[in-house]
Amino acid sequence: MLFFGHKRGASASAREDSNDDANLAGDSRRITLGLSRAGRVAAMLARSRASAVIEVSDLLAGMYISNWEHLSQYWEDEDQDDVEDWLRKFCAISPQRWNSWIELYIHEFRDGKSEKPWRGKKRDGHRESGLLQKSVALEDVLRQAEQIAPTYDRDGDRKLPILTTEAVLLCIARSYGTEISRKLASTAIDTTKLEKNALFPRRAPLA
Repeated sequence: MLFFGHKRGASASAREDSNDDANLAGDSRRITLGLSRAGRVAAMLARSRASAVIEVSDLLAGMYISNWEHLSQYWEDEDQDDVEDWLRKFCAISPQRWNSWIELYIHEFRDGKSEKPWRGKKRDGHRESGLLQKSVALEDVLRQAEQIAPTYDRDGDRKLPILTTEAVLLCIARSYGTEISRKLASTAIDTTKLEKNALFPRRAPLA
């Protein structure tokens, strides 16, 4: 099984002008590089379905593909193989797609450097064009994550919450009544540990 580690300082993209972006950041929030990487994979998954909308499951798959080594801490070691099987099935990642995503991730997303550890919204028209829309459910998850984010970035007089992978995953798990929340609960995810790391991080967000 291939795992991908937490690479400090890695950029979410080696190509600043790419349109394969979930546009998770915006005027009201910032996102870490780790979450940006997940968002770019989510956009790839949505485009592979010829979809104009990125779903919550796409982002969850993006988190899994781009940062499983880090996220795996929220499941017991003996459960992780089953959790991976569930993630691939639930997020519709076929073996063929899996190999394609891995190759693209290695060649496109793991290299490069960025001066800022989180990403804002590109304001030139070039980057904005071609962006996929977020589903209502995904936007709701991101807005919930804004409410619980413990760290902020300054934009003039405004304080913009910085969304981390943990914060967003916690909000997905907390989207009670949804299929994805029920499925996550059935995997025995350690929400207590996840909540602690999301709300009380030991260090400022980097990636």
